Amino acid sequence: MTQAADEKTSVAVPGDEKLQKVLARAGIGSRREMERAIEAGQVKVNDKIAKLGDRVMPQDKIFVNGQRVVLRSELTRRRVILYNKPEGEICSRSDPEGRPTVYDHLPPLKGERWISVGRLDFNTSGLLLFTNDGELANKLMHPSSVIDREYLVRIQGEVTDDMRTNLLKGVALDDGVARFTDIVDGAGEGKNRWFYCVVMEGRNREVRRLWESQGVKVSRLKRVRYANIFIPSHVRVGQWTDLTEREIQDLCMTAGFDSSTYTRMMEPTRDEAAQRERHDKKLRAASAAPRRPKVPVRKRPPIVE
Repeated sequence: MTQAADEKTSVAVPGDEKLQKVLARAGIGSRREMERAIEAGQVKVNDKIAKLGDRVMPQDKIFVNGQRVVLRSELTRRRVILYNKPEGEICSRSDPEGRPTVYDHLPPLKGERWISVGRLDFNTSGLLLFTNDGELANKLMHPSSVIDREYLVRIQGEVTDDMRTNLLKGVALDDGVARFTDIVDGAGEGKNRWFYCVVMEGRNREVRRLWESQGVKVSRLKRVRYANIFIPSHVRVGQWTDLTEREIQDLCMTAGFDSSTYTRMMEPTRDEAAQRERHDKKLRAASAAPRRPKVPVRKRPPIVE
């Protein structure tokens, strides 16, 4: 009788979901991160410390590290924004040294938080993606997705054909063999040349370490592409822009992310669409070439006879 009762209570009832799935959808982190947080006792449900395997209902109150989590329904609005990171910003939410962070310049979210899709070094600039969907962020960063990341790099030192061959075949680094899948010449001549190079992983300082393994130095590094997303010409350094619904869908397809498994897309409301359009117009207007001021026509002085 007791065993039958236990089996009956373990069956999911309509409307209840696994706790880690709810937290991931709320943008707190990936499911794996939430599972670790639950195991560490950092999550409470209705003032009780949660345990792995707990299921929750929409009316339950959930806290992570003492902060109330605003729950999102299955029918949700997924956002992805592109940020053109300058050099001199860190990708952490806060810094003991007081350095500026990338989160200082992102638009606010109500009851959610932006999750960074990968990171860039302090001295690396360029394309960073942020989303409010923890599952999508996790999928985009996972090595199994095999997503290419393209960088523009300036090299100090002579780059030979043998070096290129080594970098394309693979180089043994401290954390395993790494390689570029493509290297294309950019601008410059001599010992200060630019190259476009592509990696398929997001290891720490991978691009710099690959070039440094060949005895040359990276003096500038900028990420210019992530999967099918490029930096728009009108988004200057330190600015952000929303990806369109089509771009988000293409990004999900590239990552092999079945969005219907986790959340169903909602179209932006009319007000949200208008707000995004105003922001985009503002960026384009700021990046447009300044107009020449009109010079007033000089009137000839009257002829005095």
